[in-house]
Amino acid sequence: MAKLRQVCRHIRSKNAGPFWVTIDLFFDGTDNYQKYRDSEVLGAATFASLYGTDPQLVKRFAIDRLNTVKISFVRTSAQGGVIERDMHAGQHYVRLLDLEMN
Repeated sequence: MAKLRQVCRHIRSKNAGPFWVTIDLFFDGTDNYQKYRDSEVLGAATFASLYGTDPQLVKRFAIDRLNTVKISFVRTSAQGGVIERDMHAGQHYVRLLDLEMN
């Protein structure tokens, strides 16, 4: 079974304001994009489990012409808060690298 890191040419995470994080998955081609674009592995339950966010507030956007999936979710605490460990959300993507895609 392929891991997410094997089917994407680039994966990044970043701030989407002080209360949201966005993760961009740039698939390595149209075939992998179409195969995994709607995968439940990239669904709200996965992000709720990995990041402790409310699954009802996970948003997924497919950008067909770029072979990209953008997933945004609510932070568990506001950016810059007392328990903040990654203020710019630049390392949030790491938890996704070894997801097994089906």
